[in-house]
Amino acid sequence: MTELKLTNVTKTYAGSVNVLNDINLDIKTGELIVFVGPSGCGKSTLLRMIAGLETITSGEFTIDGERMNDMPPAQRGIAMVFQSYALYPHMTVRDNMSFALKLAKKSPAEIDAAIEKVAATLQLTEYLDRLPKALSGGQRQRVAIGRSIVRDPKVYLFDEPLSNLDAALRVATRIEIAQLKESMPNSTMVYVTHDQVEAMTLATRIVVLANKGIAQVGTPLELYERPENEFVAQFIGSPAMNLLPGTVIETGEVTQLSVNHGNGTISANIPTSPDMKGMSVNVGIRPEDMMPTSSDNYAFENVVKISEALGEVTQLYFEPQAPGASAVIAKLPGIHRDVRSQTMRMTAEPAKVHLFAEGRSLLYR
Repeated sequence: MTELKLTNVTKTYAGSVNVLNDINLDIKTGELIVFVGPSGCGKSTLLRMIAGLETITSGEFTIDGERMNDMPPAQRGIAMVFQSYALYPHMTVRDNMSFALKLAKKSPAEIDAAIEKVAATLQLTEYLDRLPKALSGGQRQRVAIGRSIVRDPKVYLFDEPLSNLDAALRVATRIEIAQLKESMPNSTMVYVTHDQVEAMTLATRIVVLANKGIAQVGTPLELYERPENEFVAQFIGSPAMNLLPGTVIETGEVTQLSVNHGNGTISANIPTSPDMKGMSVNVGIRPEDMMPTSSDNYAFENVVKISEALGEVTQLYFEPQAPGASAVIAKLPGIHRDVRSQTMRMTAEPAKVHLFAEGRSLLYR
């Protein structure tokens, strides 16, 4: 059992530069928690605080109830896989993976058994006697992961481990990490990435960081289907969720809305009270939930500015709804030919429409 808890944790540099503020997070045994957020949001800093490589300015961090704030990194029972492989170039794969075990005074038999087991899991057995320079980037990253696994730590930390790999290797190594987690169901892992696909496919829960704190914590589908605020709504999902200014015109279990800069109305399966009639809101619709319509129940009608035929989907970029606004994007399944410069009317099912007021989802008001 390995549980991590951060309570009111803050990080300040030089006494005045606040990077993280009031972080509260419980990580349960066996979870794979992924930290995501824009560059500079503090996700790697938070990971390094867990590892003991950065000091905690205030607050408390515990592992299985034991306070870790002042505990040296080597005594925390944590193994970290860095963005760079950090392998010893003059050592073979076997020696790289066994180095920490030798320092721990393990017997040769114990070391050999651990190396053989981990090498088989990571498909590295035939490479054990090679030097790192004779390996591909993906193989080197597997060696770095294997070096952590053989130590049998309480917690595994991954700091953007796939960012140095090309696209094909990223996919292959991501699948290997997912399979590795399946084979180690009781291992607790914390993973930092800027890649949404990694976050959505690997995570038990995702922690979205923004504005020096936590914007939302939830399972991948919770964040996708029920974002608490506009930041999470637009950060999770690619392309980002469209936000269209609108007005509540009818309240109840199903809300009726007019969308500004157009003559259409659209419904949302979000309850509203009578006092909210006339409220200004942002109507959120994901590009993949957009669909063409000829009815009067629509979100907007505009000219297709750019059409991208990707084979399995076609992405349409519409003229901005207002001066200075971003283009509205629709992601339609299949191939749609000859739609550029055409005027199209777009809608979405009521269950797929999100509503935000003052940046917060009305589902969480």
